Amino acid sequence: MSAPDAAVATVVCDHCGRRNRLPVAARGVPRCGNCHNPLPWIVDADATTFDAAIDADMPVLVDFWAAWCAPCRMVSPLVERIGHADAGRLKVVKLDVDGAPDIAARYDVQGIPLLLLLHQGRELDRLVGAAPEARLRAWVDSQLAAAAQG
Repeated sequence: MSAPDAAVATVVCDHCGRRNRLPVAARGVPRCGNCHNPLPWIVDADATTFDAAIDADMPVLVDFWAAWCAPCRMVSPLVERIGHADAGRLKVVKLDVDGAPDIAARYDVQGIPLLLLLHQGRELDRLVGAAPEARLRAWVDSQLAAAAQG
């Protein structure tokens, strides 16, 4: 598969430490080229790559954020931890709303941080504001369970 460098992320495997090139948009479950364990699929999208990035075989957690937003900077590491913990079960797509106002409008983003969980192209749920890690983890777990049930 050929992709421009802007549409490829470098991901370090949590199991063996190997660096892997991972496309922003692809199908399937990404696995380490060395140890074959699932990779955390955490990507930055922009207005041109967003639609392809959310087209995934697994649930997608979208983090709508902005650089000037202090609560967004508090939530971001929590979202990334969840992305690592749920490698192979969840894709995380981060979108800076300042660079993609049309996409923010399409998803009716009225406050940030906004976390949106999508599955098979439809919205399962959304969480607005900076939630503590335990609440965020419980929310994601409940949504992944609902997605697994159909």
